[in-house]
Amino acid sequence: MPALQAVLWDMDGTLVDSEKVWAEVQLELLAGLGATWTIEDCMSLIGSDLRDAVEVWMARIPAGVITAEELADRMFSEVIVALRKEVTFQPGALELLQALRKEEVPCGLVSASYRQMIDAVLLHLPPEPFDVIVAGDEVTLGKPNPEPYLTAAAKLGVDPANCVVIEDSMTGTQAGTAAGAYVVAVPQWIAIPDAPRRLVVKSLEPLTPESLRSLLH
Repeated sequence: MPALQAVLWDMDGTLVDSEKVWAEVQLELLAGLGATWTIEDCMSLIGSDLRDAVEVWMARIPAGVITAEELADRMFSEVIVALRKEVTFQPGALELLQALRKEEVPCGLVSASYRQMIDAVLLHLPPEPFDVIVAGDEVTLGKPNPEPYLTAAAKLGVDPANCVVIEDSMTGTQAGTAAGAYVVAVPQWIAIPDAPRRLVVKSLEPLTPESLRSLLH
């Protein structure tokens, strides 16, 4: 039977309830720049590569109001400020992470967020909670491309097929599947259908290291 070699975590919406922060910043900032932007629009970008998100935002803002670089700086800066102040961990996430660490199961954080945003969240965790971190600005192709998860597995020296990916978005789930991992999907805003080598759950609370190992059997 294959052993569980690593657990690869998404961050926004999976480890921490930061999608609300993202939505609030988007709604306020884009409205102030003359764009029509709704909560449904926010939901459509969950899990997206941030470079792709900037293109979508720019298409809604009247021409000449702001450059893509300026928009990215403002959006990301406001999100970072909010995350540094406070984050809410998703139910069961911190407990599962701590249980995995206690049993010395390698863990990686694989996020579409950029390194500065990840660092803001890590301020609220004990030192070195992850063995590797792959940020959205450290890969060429973001989710749903498998590159982020393949990069994390390579850094850990493990076979992606013997890894469990934990995700909340469809794009992230697709990335984990394309990398060859078993995916535990915890959808928050967007429904994720059942599929082979995929477990869809309502919460991480019931999960344990042993239940994750059993998925690979």
